[in-house]
Amino acid sequence: MTQIDYFFATISPYSYLAGNRLEEIAAKHDATINYKPLDIMALFARTGGTPPKDRHVSRIEYRAQELLRQSKNLGMEFNLQPAHWPTNMAPSSYAIIAAIKDGSGDVGKLCQLILRACWAEEKDVAQDDVIRDCLANAGFDPELANSGLLVGAETYAANLEEAVDRGVFGAPFYITPDGQRFWGQDRLDDLDRHLSEMNG
Repeated sequence: MTQIDYFFATISPYSYLAGNRLEEIAAKHDATINYKPLDIMALFARTGGTPPKDRHVSRIEYRAQELLRQSKNLGMEFNLQPAHWPTNMAPSSYAIIAAIKDGSGDVGKLCQLILRACWAEEKDVAQDDVIRDCLANAGFDPELANSGLLVGAETYAANLEEAVDRGVFGAPFYITPDGQRFWGQDRLDDLDRHLSEMNG
C-alpha cells in the first residue's frame, strides 16, 4: 500500500486550508497517511525560513492577500488574525501523536478540527479543554490529551529531525514513497496526479 508522509504544524494556516483533501486523495489511491506534526518555527530556523512576523513587509502583505484569496476560493471560514496565534504547538501535537498510537478515532479529522479551532473558531489550541473537545469530536478518548507526553515529546522532536533530513522546509508538506516532495495545499492536485502515475 502506498504511504504518504505528511508533515504539518497545528497552527499552520496553509495546513488548515488543505481541509480534508489529502484524506480524499489517499482514499482514492488506497494510500495511508503518516501524520507527522512538527514545530514549524524550529523548522524555519533550521532550513533558512523566516517566521511570518519577521518577514519583509511586502511578503507579509502578500501572504495576507493570498490567504484570504485561497480561503475564499475554497469556501472555508478563515480569520486572518486569529486571537490565539501564534501559540504553543506542542500540546496539540502530542495529542495527535497519542491519537495515532491509540488508533480508535479519525486522525485526519482530529488534525482538521485542531486547525479549524485556531483559524476559524478563535480558540487557543494549546489549551487542554480545546484539545479534549477536538479529540472527543474525532472519536477519541479526551484523556489522550494527558497521556503519552514523553513519547509525544520524543516523536515531535524526531519528526522535526526527519523533516530536516528529508528536505522539508514548510507546511503542509507531502512526500511520496518514490521521494517526490510537494509543498503547500495548492499542490495537492499535483500529488493526486503523481499518485495516479505511480499506481498506473
